[in-house]
Amino acid sequence: MYQPLTVFVGLRYLRAKRRNHFISFISLISMAGIALGVMTLITVLSVMNGFERELRERILGMISHATIQGYDGEFSDWQGVLEKANAHPEVLGAAPYVEQETMLRGRRTAGALVRGIDPALEPSVSEVHELMRIGDIEDLQPGQWGVLLGSGLASRLGVGPGDPVTIFAPEIRATPAGVVPQVRRFTVTGIFEAGVHEYDTALAVIHYQDGQRLFRLGENIGGVRLKLDDMMRARWVALELSDQLPGIYQVRDWTQQHANFFRAVQTEKTVMFIILSLIIAVAAFNIISTLVMVVTDKQGDIAILKTMGMGPRRIMGIFMVQGSLIGVIGTLVGVILGIILALNVESVVAGLEALFSVEFLSAEIYYISDLPSELRMSDVVRFGALALVLSFLSTIYPAWRASRTEPVEALRHE
Repeated sequence: MYQPLTVFVGLRYLRAKRRNHFISFISLISMAGIALGVMTLITVLSVMNGFERELRERILGMISHATIQGYDGEFSDWQGVLEKANAHPEVLGAAPYVEQETMLRGRRTAGALVRGIDPALEPSVSEVHELMRIGDIEDLQPGQWGVLLGSGLASRLGVGPGDPVTIFAPEIRATPAGVVPQVRRFTVTGIFEAGVHEYDTALAVIHYQDGQRLFRLGENIGGVRLKLDDMMRARWVALELSDQLPGIYQVRDWTQQHANFFRAVQTEKTVMFIILSLIIAVAAFNIISTLVMVVTDKQGDIAILKTMGMGPRRIMGIFMVQGSLIGVIGTLVGVILGIILALNVESVVAGLEALFSVEFLSAEIYYISDLPSELRMSDVVRFGALALVLSFLSTIYPAWRASRTEPVEALRHE
Protein backbone atom coordinates (compact mmCIF):
# COMPACT_ATOMS: atom_id res chain seq x y z
CA MET A 1 0.00 0.00 0.00
CA TYR A 2 2.85 2.34 0.87
CA GLN A 3 5.63 2.26 -1.71
CA PRO A 4 8.50 2.29 -1.27
CA LEU A 5 7.99 0.80 2.17
CA THR A 6 11.45 1.69 3.49
CA VAL A 7 10.88 5.38 2.76
CA PHE A 8 7.41 5.35 4.36
CA VAL A 9 8.62 3.65 7.55
CA GLY A 10 11.75 5.83 7.70
CA LEU A 11 9.64 8.99 7.51
CA ARG A 12 7.29 7.66 10.16
CA TYR A 13 10.18 6.88 12.51
CA LEU A 14 11.65 10.34 11.86
CA ARG A 15 8.52 11.94 13.29
CA ALA A 16 8.39 9.49 16.22
CA LYS A 17 4.99 10.78 17.29
CA ARG A 18 3.74 7.58 18.83
CA ARG A 19 5.83 7.24 21.97
CA ASN A 20 9.16 9.01 22.24
CA HIS A 21 9.11 12.73 21.58
CA PHE A 22 12.67 13.01 22.90
CA ILE A 23 13.95 11.25 19.76
CA SER A 24 12.19 13.83 17.60
CA PHE A 25 13.88 16.58 19.60
CA ILE A 26 17.30 14.99 19.08
CA SER A 27 16.56 14.71 15.37
CA LEU A 28 15.81 18.43 15.24
CA ILE A 29 19.04 19.17 17.11
CA SER A 30 20.96 17.08 14.56
CA MET A 31 19.36 18.99 11.68
CA ALA A 32 20.14 22.28 13.37
CA GLY A 33 23.76 21.22 13.94
CA ILE A 34 24.28 20.35 10.28
CA ALA A 35 22.52 23.55 9.17
CA LEU A 36 24.68 25.63 11.53
CA GLY A 37 27.86 23.95 10.31
CA VAL A 38 27.08 24.42 6.62
CA MET A 39 25.93 28.02 7.16
CA THR A 40 29.09 28.86 9.12
CA LEU A 41 31.36 27.25 6.53
CA ILE A 42 29.76 29.13 3.65
CA THR A 43 29.79 32.47 5.49
CA VAL A 44 33.32 32.29 6.90
CA LEU A 45 34.91 31.07 3.67
CA SER A 46 33.01 33.73 1.71
CA VAL A 47 34.39 36.41 4.02
CA MET A 48 37.92 35.00 3.63
CA ASN A 49 37.43 35.00 -0.15
CA GLY A 50 36.36 38.62 0.13
CA PHE A 51 39.43 39.57 2.14
CA GLU A 52 41.67 37.75 -0.34
CA ARG A 53 40.04 39.57 -3.25
CA GLU A 54 40.26 42.93 -1.49
CA LEU A 55 43.94 42.52 -0.62
CA ARG A 56 44.74 41.17 -4.08
CA GLU A 57 43.13 44.19 -5.70
CA ARG A 58 44.97 46.55 -3.36
CA ILE A 59 48.29 44.84 -4.01
CA LEU A 60 47.71 44.84 -7.76
CA GLY A 61 46.85 48.52 -7.48
CA MET A 62 50.52 49.14 -6.68
CA ILE A 63 52.25 46.46 -8.76
CA SER A 64 51.79 45.22 -12.28
CA HIS A 65 50.53 41.83 -13.43
CA ALA A 66 53.99 41.01 -14.82
CA THR A 67 57.42 42.59 -15.31
CA ILE A 68 60.19 42.06 -17.84
CA GLN A 69 63.64 42.99 -16.52
CA GLY A 70 67.11 43.02 -18.00
CA TYR A 71 69.28 40.13 -16.85
CA ASP A 72 71.88 42.50 -15.36
CA GLY A 73 69.27 44.81 -13.87
CA GLU A 74 69.39 47.35 -16.71
CA PHE A 75 67.17 47.58 -19.77
CA SER A 76 68.40 49.42 -22.85
CA ASP A 77 66.01 48.71 -25.74
CA TRP A 78 62.90 49.34 -23.69
CA GLN A 79 61.08 51.48 -26.27
CA GLY A 80 60.97 48.48 -28.62
CA VAL A 81 59.67 46.31 -25.79
CA LEU A 82 56.86 48.79 -25.11
CA GLU A 83 55.85 48.68 -28.77
CA LYS A 84 55.81 44.87 -28.90
CA ALA A 85 53.95 44.65 -25.59
CA ASN A 86 51.25 47.09 -26.65
CA ALA A 87 50.83 45.15 -29.91
CA HIS A 88 50.09 41.93 -27.99
CA PRO A 89 46.33 41.18 -27.95
CA GLU A 90 46.33 40.24 -24.24
CA VAL A 91 48.26 43.28 -23.00
CA LEU A 92 46.19 46.24 -21.82
CA GLY A 93 49.10 48.48 -20.93
CA ALA A 94 52.89 48.69 -20.58
CA ALA A 95 55.10 51.22 -18.79
CA PRO A 96 58.81 51.62 -17.97
CA TYR A 97 60.15 51.79 -14.41
CA VAL A 98 63.34 51.96 -12.35
CA GLU A 99 63.69 50.66 -8.79
CA GLN A 100 66.28 50.84 -6.05
CA GLU A 101 66.21 50.18 -2.33
CA THR A 102 67.88 53.05 -0.53
CA MET A 103 67.71 55.50 2.37
CA LEU A 104 65.56 58.61 2.64
CA ARG A 105 66.04 61.45 5.07
CA GLY A 106 63.48 64.04 6.08
CA ARG A 107 63.21 65.10 9.70
CA ARG A 108 64.00 61.45 10.37
CA THR A 109 65.68 58.70 8.34
CA ALA A 110 64.05 55.55 6.95
CA GLY A 111 64.77 52.88 4.37
CA ALA A 112 62.43 52.57 1.39
CA LEU A 113 62.01 51.33 -2.15
CA VAL A 114 62.34 54.20 -4.63
CA ARG A 115 60.42 53.56 -7.85
CA GLY A 116 60.69 55.71 -10.94
CA ILE A 117 57.63 55.80 -13.20
CA ASP A 118 56.34 57.52 -16.30
CA PRO A 119 53.28 59.51 -15.09
CA ALA A 120 51.75 59.38 -18.57
CA LEU A 121 51.91 55.57 -18.86
CA GLU A 122 51.64 54.50 -15.21
CA PRO A 123 47.78 54.61 -15.07
CA SER A 124 47.73 51.89 -17.74
CA VAL A 125 49.52 49.39 -15.44
CA SER A 126 48.65 50.43 -11.85
CA GLU A 127 46.15 52.45 -9.80
CA VAL A 128 48.55 54.83 -8.06
CA HIS A 129 46.71 57.77 -9.58
CA GLU A 130 43.49 56.62 -7.86
CA LEU A 131 45.18 56.17 -4.48
CA MET A 132 46.47 59.72 -4.11
CA ARG A 133 45.33 61.47 -0.91
CA ILE A 134 47.26 64.65 -1.62
CA GLY A 135 48.58 65.76 -5.00
CA ASP A 136 48.61 63.92 -8.32
CA ILE A 137 51.11 61.77 -10.21
CA GLU A 138 51.08 64.36 -12.97
CA ASP A 139 52.96 66.60 -10.51
CA LEU A 140 56.02 64.42 -11.19
CA GLN A 141 57.87 66.32 -13.91
CA PRO A 142 61.37 65.41 -15.12
CA GLY A 143 64.05 67.69 -13.70
CA GLN A 144 61.82 69.10 -10.95
CA TRP A 145 62.84 66.34 -8.50
CA GLY A 146 59.43 65.69 -7.02
CA VAL A 147 58.59 62.60 -4.96
CA LEU A 148 55.34 60.90 -3.91
CA LEU A 149 55.42 59.15 -0.53
CA GLY A 150 53.25 56.48 1.03
CA SER A 151 51.28 57.81 4.00
CA GLY A 152 53.17 55.61 6.45
CA LEU A 153 56.54 56.51 4.98
CA ALA A 154 55.74 60.22 5.16
CA SER A 155 54.86 59.75 8.83
CA ARG A 156 58.11 57.85 9.48
CA LEU A 157 60.14 60.61 7.80
CA GLY A 158 58.13 63.34 9.54
CA VAL A 159 57.42 65.23 6.32
CA GLY A 160 54.45 66.49 4.35
CA PRO A 161 53.70 68.13 0.99
CA GLY A 162 56.28 70.78 0.13
CA ASP A 163 58.92 69.45 2.54
CA PRO A 164 62.38 68.43 1.29
CA VAL A 165 63.47 64.78 1.34
CA THR A 166 67.03 63.66 0.63
CA ILE A 167 67.41 60.37 -1.27
CA PHE A 168 70.71 58.50 -1.05
CA ALA A 169 71.72 56.55 -4.16
CA PRO A 170 73.41 53.17 -3.50
CA GLU A 171 76.49 54.37 -5.43
CA ILE A 172 79.40 56.42 -4.10
CA ARG A 173 81.62 58.97 -5.79
CA ALA A 174 85.15 60.10 -5.16
CA THR A 175 85.78 63.78 -4.32
CA PRO A 176 88.81 65.74 -3.07
CA ALA A 177 87.25 65.44 0.36
CA GLY A 178 87.07 61.66 0.07
CA VAL A 179 84.46 59.08 -0.88
CA VAL A 180 80.90 60.35 -0.37
CA PRO A 181 77.50 58.86 -1.22
CA GLN A 182 75.48 60.09 -4.21
CA VAL A 183 72.55 62.12 -2.84
CA ARG A 184 69.81 64.31 -4.23
CA ARG A 185 67.23 66.52 -2.57
CA PHE A 186 63.62 65.98 -3.65
CA THR A 187 60.44 67.85 -2.76
CA VAL A 188 57.32 66.00 -1.54
CA THR A 189 54.60 66.72 -4.09
CA GLY A 190 52.00 64.19 -2.98
CA ILE A 191 51.01 61.39 -0.57
CA PHE A 192 49.23 58.15 -1.50
CA GLU A 193 47.58 55.41 0.57
CA ALA A 194 47.18 51.93 -0.91
CA GLY A 195 45.87 50.21 2.21
CA VAL A 196 48.79 47.74 2.12
CA HIS A 197 51.39 48.18 4.84
CA GLU A 198 54.28 47.10 2.60
CA TYR A 199 53.69 49.98 0.18
CA ASP A 200 52.32 52.68 2.46
CA THR A 201 55.35 52.53 4.76
CA ALA A 202 58.18 51.72 2.36
CA LEU A 203 57.56 53.11 -1.14
CA ALA A 204 58.56 56.41 -2.68
CA VAL A 205 57.65 57.26 -6.29
CA ILE A 206 59.64 59.61 -8.53
CA HIS A 207 59.80 60.34 -12.27
CA TYR A 208 61.76 57.64 -14.07
CA GLN A 209 64.03 60.21 -15.76
CA ASP A 210 64.98 61.61 -12.35
CA GLY A 211 65.64 58.03 -11.31
CA GLN A 212 67.91 57.47 -14.29
CA ARG A 213 70.02 60.46 -13.27
CA LEU A 214 70.00 59.67 -9.55
CA PHE A 215 71.02 56.05 -10.02
CA ARG A 216 73.32 56.79 -13.01
CA LEU A 217 71.51 54.53 -15.44
CA GLY A 218 72.01 56.74 -18.49
CA GLU A 219 69.20 55.95 -20.93
CA ASN A 220 68.56 52.52 -19.37
CA ILE A 221 65.62 51.57 -17.18
CA GLY A 222 65.00 48.76 -14.71
CA GLY A 223 62.30 47.02 -16.71
CA VAL A 224 58.85 47.14 -18.24
CA ARG A 225 55.63 46.56 -16.30
CA LEU A 226 52.62 44.92 -17.96
CA LYS A 227 48.89 44.84 -17.30
CA LEU A 228 46.87 42.05 -18.92
CA ASP A 229 43.20 41.37 -19.55
CA ASP A 230 43.60 38.02 -17.73
CA MET A 231 45.99 38.30 -14.80
CA MET A 232 46.06 34.50 -14.40
CA ARG A 233 47.96 34.31 -17.70
CA ALA A 234 50.49 36.94 -16.65
CA ARG A 235 53.50 34.66 -16.54
CA TRP A 236 52.82 32.98 -19.89
CA VAL A 237 52.27 36.27 -21.72
CA ALA A 238 55.44 37.78 -20.23
CA LEU A 239 57.45 34.70 -21.22
CA GLU A 240 56.00 34.86 -24.72
CA LEU A 241 57.06 38.49 -25.05
CA SER A 242 60.56 37.86 -23.65
CA ASP A 243 61.08 35.05 -26.18
CA GLN A 244 60.45 37.55 -28.98
CA LEU A 245 63.17 39.90 -27.69
CA PRO A 246 66.89 39.64 -28.39
CA GLY A 247 69.02 38.88 -25.34
CA ILE A 248 68.21 37.33 -21.96
CA TYR A 249 65.52 38.73 -19.71
CA GLN A 250 64.02 37.98 -16.31
CA VAL A 251 60.26 37.53 -16.12
CA ARG A 252 58.24 37.83 -12.91
CA ASP A 253 54.49 37.83 -12.39
CA TRP A 254 52.35 39.06 -9.50
CA THR A 255 52.04 35.61 -7.89
CA GLN A 256 55.82 35.28 -7.66
CA GLN A 257 56.27 38.72 -6.15
CA HIS A 258 53.80 37.89 -3.37
CA ALA A 259 53.96 34.09 -3.39
CA ASN A 260 54.34 33.77 0.40
CA PHE A 261 51.36 36.02 1.04
CA PHE A 262 48.95 34.19 -1.25
CA ARG A 263 50.28 30.85 -0.02
CA ALA A 264 49.59 31.92 3.57
CA VAL A 265 46.05 33.01 2.69
CA GLN A 266 45.37 29.66 1.01
CA THR A 267 46.77 27.81 4.05
CA GLU A 268 44.51 29.81 6.38
CA LYS A 269 41.48 28.99 4.25
CA THR A 270 42.37 25.29 4.28
CA VAL A 271 42.85 25.24 8.06
CA MET A 272 39.62 27.16 8.59
CA PHE A 273 37.76 24.69 6.36
CA ILE A 274 39.07 21.75 8.40
CA ILE A 275 38.23 23.37 11.74
CA LEU A 276 34.72 24.41 10.75
CA SER A 277 34.07 21.02 9.17
CA LEU A 278 34.27 19.61 12.69
CA ILE A 279 30.92 21.30 13.39
CA ILE A 280 29.34 19.16 10.68
CA ALA A 281 31.19 16.12 12.02
CA VAL A 282 29.74 16.69 15.50
CA ALA A 283 26.26 17.00 13.98
CA ALA A 284 26.89 13.73 12.13
CA PHE A 285 27.69 12.04 15.44
CA ASN A 286 24.35 13.35 16.71
CA ILE A 287 22.71 11.51 13.82
CA ILE A 288 24.45 8.30 14.96
CA SER A 289 23.23 8.75 18.53
CA THR A 290 19.72 9.57 17.30
CA LEU A 291 19.52 6.46 15.15
CA VAL A 292 20.97 4.25 17.88
CA MET A 293 18.19 5.45 20.22
CA VAL A 294 15.61 4.88 17.49
CA VAL A 295 16.88 1.36 16.90
CA THR A 296 16.72 0.63 20.63
CA ASP A 297 13.24 2.13 20.86
CA LYS A 298 11.95 0.21 17.83
CA GLN A 299 13.29 -3.24 18.66
CA GLY A 300 9.80 -4.67 18.75
CA ASP A 301 8.79 -3.06 15.44
CA ILE A 302 11.95 -4.34 13.78
CA ALA A 303 11.27 -7.86 15.04
CA ILE A 304 7.70 -7.79 13.71
CA LEU A 305 8.85 -6.50 10.31
CA LYS A 306 11.38 -9.32 10.15
CA THR A 307 8.83 -11.98 11.04
CA MET A 308 6.63 -10.59 8.24
CA GLY A 309 9.43 -11.23 5.75
CA MET A 310 11.35 -7.97 5.53
CA GLY A 311 15.02 -8.69 4.88
CA PRO A 312 18.10 -7.12 6.54
CA ARG A 313 18.78 -4.84 3.59
CA ARG A 314 15.34 -3.28 3.73
CA ILE A 315 15.65 -2.90 7.51
CA MET A 316 18.95 -1.05 6.93
CA GLY A 317 17.21 1.06 4.29
CA ILE A 318 14.60 2.27 6.75
CA PHE A 319 17.15 3.75 9.15
CA MET A 320 19.45 4.99 6.39
CA VAL A 321 16.47 6.87 4.93
CA GLN A 322 15.74 8.38 8.33
CA GLY A 323 19.34 9.52 8.91
CA SER A 324 19.83 10.71 5.35
CA LEU A 325 16.68 12.83 5.53
CA ILE A 326 18.04 14.52 8.65
CA GLY A 327 21.21 15.30 6.71
CA VAL A 328 19.41 16.46 3.57
CA ILE A 329 17.03 18.79 5.43
CA GLY A 330 19.85 20.20 7.58
CA THR A 331 22.09 20.71 4.54
CA LEU A 332 19.37 22.47 2.53
CA VAL A 333 18.54 24.80 5.42
CA GLY A 334 22.26 25.49 6.01
CA VAL A 335 22.92 26.22 2.33
CA ILE A 336 19.97 28.62 2.11
CA LEU A 337 20.91 30.45 5.32
CA GLY A 338 24.60 30.47 4.39
CA ILE A 339 23.93 32.03 0.98
CA ILE A 340 21.63 34.67 2.49
CA LEU A 341 24.13 35.55 5.22
CA ALA A 342 27.15 35.56 2.88
CA LEU A 343 25.38 37.93 0.48
CA ASN A 344 24.32 40.28 3.28
CA VAL A 345 27.17 39.96 5.76
CA GLU A 346 28.17 43.62 5.37
CA SER A 347 24.66 44.77 6.30
CA VAL A 348 24.48 42.31 9.20
CA VAL A 349 27.81 43.48 10.62
CA ALA A 350 26.81 47.13 10.20
CA GLY A 351 23.57 46.41 12.06
CA LEU A 352 25.42 44.68 14.90
CA GLU A 353 27.88 47.56 15.15
CA ALA A 354 25.00 50.03 15.40
CA LEU A 355 23.11 47.84 17.90
CA PHE A 356 26.03 47.28 20.29
CA SER A 357 27.86 50.57 19.56
CA VAL A 358 31.12 48.81 18.68
CA GLU A 359 33.41 48.89 15.65
CA PHE A 360 34.60 45.44 14.57
CA LEU A 361 36.92 46.68 11.82
CA SER A 362 38.64 49.98 12.45
CA ALA A 363 39.81 51.60 9.20
CA GLU A 364 42.83 53.02 11.04
CA ILE A 365 44.02 49.51 11.92
CA TYR A 366 42.79 47.27 9.10
CA TYR A 367 42.45 49.84 6.26
CA ILE A 368 39.16 48.05 5.49
CA SER A 369 36.11 49.43 7.29
CA ASP A 370 33.58 47.04 5.71
CA LEU A 371 33.54 43.26 5.89
CA PRO A 372 34.04 42.03 2.31
CA SER A 373 32.39 38.83 1.12
CA GLU A 374 32.68 36.85 -2.10
CA LEU A 375 30.29 33.91 -2.46
CA ARG A 376 31.57 31.16 -4.74
CA MET A 377 29.14 28.48 -5.87
CA SER A 378 31.98 25.96 -5.95
CA ASP A 379 32.31 26.41 -2.17
CA VAL A 380 28.55 26.01 -1.69
CA VAL A 381 28.55 22.74 -3.66
CA ARG A 382 31.63 21.46 -1.83
CA PHE A 383 30.28 22.17 1.65
CA GLY A 384 26.83 20.79 0.82
CA ALA A 385 28.37 17.61 -0.57
CA LEU A 386 30.55 17.24 2.53
CA ALA A 387 27.52 17.51 4.82
CA LEU A 388 25.52 14.99 2.77
CA VAL A 389 28.38 12.48 2.67
CA LEU A 390 29.00 12.70 6.43
CA SER A 391 25.27 12.37 7.09
CA PHE A 392 25.03 9.31 4.88
CA LEU A 393 28.08 7.65 6.44
CA SER A 394 26.72 8.27 9.94
CA THR A 395 23.66 6.15 9.15
CA ILE A 396 25.57 2.98 8.25
CA TYR A 397 26.43 1.67 11.72
CA PRO A 398 22.98 2.20 13.36
CA ALA A 399 21.24 0.75 10.27
CA TRP A 400 23.57 -2.28 10.29
CA ARG A 401 22.88 -2.74 14.00
CA ALA A 402 19.13 -2.66 13.31
CA SER A 403 19.48 -5.30 10.56
CA ARG A 404 21.21 -7.63 13.06
CA THR A 405 18.24 -7.58 15.45
CA GLU A 406 17.03 -11.07 16.38
CA PRO A 407 13.20 -11.25 16.46
CA VAL A 408 13.11 -13.82 19.30
CA GLU A 409 15.34 -11.74 21.56
CA ALA A 410 13.52 -8.52 20.73
CA LEU A 411 10.02 -9.95 21.38
CA ARG A 412 10.94 -11.86 24.52
CA HIS A 413 9.97 -8.99 26.84
CA GLU A 414 7.13 -7.53 24.74
